[in-house]
Amino acid sequence: MTIRTARLIRVTGQVQGVGFRPFVHRLAQRHQLAGWVRNTPSEVQIGIEGGRCEVESFLAQLVAEAPPLATIDAVDVTAAEPDGRHDFAILESAPGPNRQSAPAPDAGLCGTCELELFDPRSRRHRYPFITCTDCGPRYTVIQAMPYDRERTSMAVFRQCPACLAEYHDPGDRRYHSESNSCPRCGPQLWFADDSGVRRDGDPVAVAAAMVAGGGIVAVRGLGGFQLAVDATSEAAVVRLRARKHREAKPLAVMVRTLVEALAIAEASEAEAAALVSAARPIVLLERLPDAPIAPSVTPGLTTIGVMLASTPLHHLLLELADRPLIMTSGNASEEPIAIGNAEAIERLHGIADGFLLHDREVVERYDDSVLRMVDDEPVLLRRARGFAPRPLGLPIPTPVPLVAVGPHLKNTFTLAHGSRAFVSQHIGDLENLATLDHFRAALASYQRLFGLEPQIAVHDLHPGYLSTRVAEESGLPLMGVQHHHAHVAAVLAEHGEARPAIGVAYDGTGYGDDGHIWGAEILVADLAGYRRAAHLRYVPLPGGDRAARAPWRSALGWAETGGLADAWRPVFAGVSAEEHALATTQVRRRLNAPLASSMGRLFDAAAAILGLRTSADYEGQAAMELEALAGRRPGAELGFGLAEADGSLVIDPIPLLAELADRRSRGADPAGLAADFHTSVAGMTGQVVRRLADATGLRIVALGGGVFQNRRLLASVRSRLEGAGLRVLVPRVLSPNDGAVSYGQAAVAAARLAANAIP
Repeated sequence: MTIRTARLIRVTGQVQGVGFRPFVHRLAQRHQLAGWVRNTPSEVQIGIEGGRCEVESFLAQLVAEAPPLATIDAVDVTAAEPDGRHDFAILESAPGPNRQSAPAPDAGLCGTCELELFDPRSRRHRYPFITCTDCGPRYTVIQAMPYDRERTSMAVFRQCPACLAEYHDPGDRRYHSESNSCPRCGPQLWFADDSGVRRDGDPVAVAAAMVAGGGIVAVRGLGGFQLAVDATSEAAVVRLRARKHREAKPLAVMVRTLVEALAIAEASEAEAAALVSAARPIVLLERLPDAPIAPSVTPGLTTIGVMLASTPLHHLLLELADRPLIMTSGNASEEPIAIGNAEAIERLHGIADGFLLHDREVVERYDDSVLRMVDDEPVLLRRARGFAPRPLGLPIPTPVPLVAVGPHLKNTFTLAHGSRAFVSQHIGDLENLATLDHFRAALASYQRLFGLEPQIAVHDLHPGYLSTRVAEESGLPLMGVQHHHAHVAAVLAEHGEARPAIGVAYDGTGYGDDGHIWGAEILVADLAGYRRAAHLRYVPLPGGDRAARAPWRSALGWAETGGLADAWRPVFAGVSAEEHALATTQVRRRLNAPLASSMGRLFDAAAAILGLRTSADYEGQAAMELEALAGRRPGAELGFGLAEADGSLVIDPIPLLAELADRRSRGADPAGLAADFHTSVAGMTGQVVRRLADATGLRIVALGGGVFQNRRLLASVRSRLEGAGLRVLVPRVLSPNDGAVSYGQAAVAAARLAANAIP
């Protein structure tokens, strides 16, 4: 007689909305085990009983063979008493107060569904909403946890008998697929003109014809609307830019297959793997010189953002359009993406010529994620679709729930309790009421989904940030965290590191402890605190924030500081005499010319000195074009000045800038000088960090801040430091830029709270 063994299993991680319960059911049947599985708000629970060997095999394969979209954080197994069951069942989800199991991110169309989409024999042939347990919408349709159909925007679509049969068949890949539907019972698609009036005919065919004719079509995607335009037509791209008020910022291109992507850009194996991954991010690739893409797609750059079709609707549209398409966010510049049909018709009127609409409601706004590969490892530039709201760990758990409201630009927020942190999808720049409303709505949604009521609000030190005002208006006790400490803490926490380290935070601007603008900071830090060990020399920025869009202003600050104004006169040749005189007066009299130690503005100054750009249409344009100009050319390491003041090392770039200006005036190649600049910044960083490592004995270095989105700089700095025997941590699951600041704020607050150091 076989002795029956029983186990109660609790599985935490990304295990809801990924086909995990059907997988458990199939695994139990394979091993002839009885029991049950169910969702709870915080985990998946499994009761299992049968022969000891079969139970042990089940437990081993539970992790080894988990569904492709699942991420298992922990499996807790306890002994239980057999209850004599002879079947295995998927039970109704259990309610509960602890809702810290995250809904899965949306996933791109899987290969099996793609084959079915284009199979004339399938009852879902050319159905734009085909999905299964391995793909489709999750986060953008969920209204509450646990993840079941009745708590999603699919609840209004009652499954037909054929779909219900699949849903209840353990052998079918749509077994308990909560978004399961077909043309008879699921969401429907239609096309409307620019006034919202329905048009006859196949909606996708009408949209494809409009795009092929140079028109702009607003397409309702997973997380909101996208604007589709023929990427091979210069006239169409120029029209899109004019209507969207997006003068020069690069646009992403969507193609259907990897083969089509390789006709546009170079892709390594790692880049190709990222393109075809379930997240379907935009991947920055080196554009082929003869790529059939309009010049205005990525002006001034050698890279191009490429993504593969992520939904069945994208596949159908691209197949009929038969060309690469611009697929950019459905909004006017600086506004949140539109998600509702009526909202899109109102907000995108005058931008879109037509609308490809459907009746599956979008619950959460969700932009495309963007990444690039550095040394064949991913660096996220924007974390949204396919990645959020996957939770992150905290090395030091927070004893009370908290909300970290993040920065002003590239905003995200973070909710945290215990050792789990939930970082929001990309919210954007808090420059207007619409984006602030998006922030508040997303925060309310996170609090509802995860059942967290914050007791502390964590914010940036800058008093003028709208995010700081949100924290102040919350009525919660406040904790301020310095911007660059948050950058370093985000990298440390992502890697599970709580020990002291050397942190390099290079970005545009952040509010410093001394009231000046910081942005090139080398810190000796742990999660709870820091010391400013080195920084760039202060320079006045005439016009303050205006310098971010006028690189010549940064150059003028350095010229005046170094007594080089006359020698650098050609740098300002394109600036009006009146504006130049006013800015010079601002610098000399310290009127609206705040002191800054910004690495971002140093890149801007170099771009202006090399004659690359004196004005910018978007933040970071000069630095991006400087990186493109440098390309892969080898560079010489030119000198910086280095001195000690007030216990810190002060890095003086004036010798470097003066050398660049002198060589440029004597006819040197700007591309070579751009390479020299990058090599010099990397060399200086390596020199200072090694000096601090020797002085402190610290062997861990964390690199963060938006300037490290520069692939050449990040790779070079990392290589130099690792060559010196240091352990170098770089951002992987969050961006180097300000999108990581809220998580860093949460990590700092958790460490302080755990140490009872609430300010």
